[in-house]
Amino acid sequence: MNTAVYPGTFDPVTNGHTDLVERASRLFDRVVVAVAASTKKNPLLTLELRIDLVRQATAHLGNVEVVGFDHLFADFIKEVNANIILRGLRAVSDFEYEFQLANMNRKLAPQAESLFLTPAEHLSFISSTLIREIASLGGNIDQFVHPAVASALKQHFQNG
Repeated sequence: MNTAVYPGTFDPVTNGHTDLVERASRLFDRVVVAVAASTKKNPLLTLELRIDLVRQATAHLGNVEVVGFDHLFADFIKEVNANIILRGLRAVSDFEYEFQLANMNRKLAPQAESLFLTPAEHLSFISSTLIREIASLGGNIDQFVHPAVASALKQHFQNG
């Protein structure tokens, strides 16, 4: 069984992320979306909320599961018995960091190969950072994220 793990902070999950998960779900028997606690990055949304939002955005995919983690990713890969690390590349500027990460993962988790996918062209400019910025300024993000994500961000910034 081929199991791919797609790690990220998903703060918030965007349509670009969902596009990668949808395509991965057609390529692999099982896809685990690994939502990182990433406390050093000071995520806007709680881990529990991010997990819930990713679950809602991917609920239509039967072979996808969403799991949070707060420890070494190489250990997580072993825990879920994954043999693929799925990473997204939006632009050439992402490549240098992703190349370093792939090499480190190869050392720490040699049982898993890194595989890079690019989002659909019409989604390649979307980033979580841009979505947070637009939402924080009261802009409309409906076309870039799942409705549950738009609602959660709107509520967060109204209550913030």
